[in-house]
Amino acid sequence: MVGTIQEEIKKIKEYAIAENIPIMQDDGIAFLANFIIKNKINTVLEIGTAIGYSAIIMALTNPNLKVVSIERDEKRYLEALKNIKRLKLEDRITLIFKDALDVTLDEKFDLIFIDAAKSQSINFFEKFEVNLEDNGYIITDNMNFHGYVQKSEDEIKSKNLRALVRKIKEYHEFLANNTDYVTIFHELGDGISVSRKKTDEERL
Repeated sequence: MVGTIQEEIKKIKEYAIAENIPIMQDDGIAFLANFIIKNKINTVLEIGTAIGYSAIIMALTNPNLKVVSIERDEKRYLEALKNIKRLKLEDRITLIFKDALDVTLDEKFDLIFIDAAKSQSINFFEKFEVNLEDNGYIITDNMNFHGYVQKSEDEIKSKNLRALVRKIKEYHEFLANNTDYVTIFHELGDGISVSRKKTDEERL
């Protein structure tokens, strides 16, 4: 028996916590949902489905919104399929089971949401910006990565974690110095960046 939308979303969050699957923090997902409503977003490309939590929240903001979401982990992909079906959103959320860097799309999107392997954020941005509508937006989650981005390398004991944080800092610089976009960094959730594609007039 399928419960209410709120009950189903609560189950998804509980499953994510139990299985140690990262999903957006409450204030981060609220920001994303409000952003979609405020900017009249109708098409979204999501890099990193996980178990479908953010794709479902985005779809529920607007009955006309369509989401294409890419996930490379089979277990998470199958769980996302199940969650989307339970909420009867199969006609509005399309899942692709593949590594995003191996996916080529022809469609254009109002919003591209990057929430996948943090070490690949620059590659995701550069690969999929061709799929962004004029004046579209690219939003990236986990820009602070649980507070590690604000720490010095000496404070981070793990070599692998230091390397990952270095990549995220490089992405910060990439966004800040990208003259084709205006980027605002928001200190909410786990850190969110919003990059707006400049108009032709702004590029002059």
